[in-house]
Amino acid sequence: MTNDASITGQTAVVTGAASGLGRAIAQRLAAAGGRVALWDRDLTGARRVAADIGAQALALEVDVTDPVSVRAAWAETKRSLGTPSILVNSAGILGPSAAFADYPADAWKRVLDINLNGTFHCCQAAVPDMVASDYGRIVNIASIAGKDGNPGVAGYVASKAAVIGLTKSMGKELGKHGVLVNAIAPSASETAIFGELTDAYRARLIANVPMGRFVRPDEVAALAFWLSSPACSFSTGVTFDISGGRATY
Repeated sequence: MTNDASITGQTAVVTGAASGLGRAIAQRLAAAGGRVALWDRDLTGARRVAADIGAQALALEVDVTDPVSVRAAWAETKRSLGTPSILVNSAGILGPSAAFADYPADAWKRVLDINLNGTFHCCQAAVPDMVASDYGRIVNIASIAGKDGNPGVAGYVASKAAVIGLTKSMGKELGKHGVLVNAIAPSASETAIFGELTDAYRARLIANVPMGRFVRPDEVAALAFWLSSPACSFSTGVTFDISGGRATY
């Protein structure tokens, strides 16, 4: 691998690729010459994105909370597109907005199962092949909320903080094998994860962002692309802020 930003000929897996940040990242990787497997529970949406990308895209219905589903999708991706050297874990949900004392236990489990356990299952499927190849790039989509915390969304905050911790652990363990693992911590983006945005809700989401706006999906995709490429050659276990200045550390 050369120290440049080309991923031509490489295969990438992007979870949650039917919409939002996952879709933008999949499109960016494909535009850079990568073959892209679009993993999502929404197969219709994933197929729509794949059709827009073209022949180098494959849409697969995958439940990231189910390790059997994940490993089957990894095997199918290898058969159809070649062994992936890039994994971007973008599948996630916000969960309910509720005071901590009232936060539903079943929702807590569901949010962590998708956001954290889903990331874990996908990484476990990917790592053996990447280690065997002495090369790999894993990008986990965390959140600025995992650093700073947000009131009323305890499950989401806890899951994203855990993704940051998982990224640190994996980065330290796998760096000697040429497998670099990093995370991205975006501030709020105007995507479907937040549902219908009222003016008041929109104002609350950007109130703590010094740049005074939402992060665009293409901006997150540009950072994810660099982290997925050989140009990212000596960074691992790091969480990269893309929050318009909101981050306090």
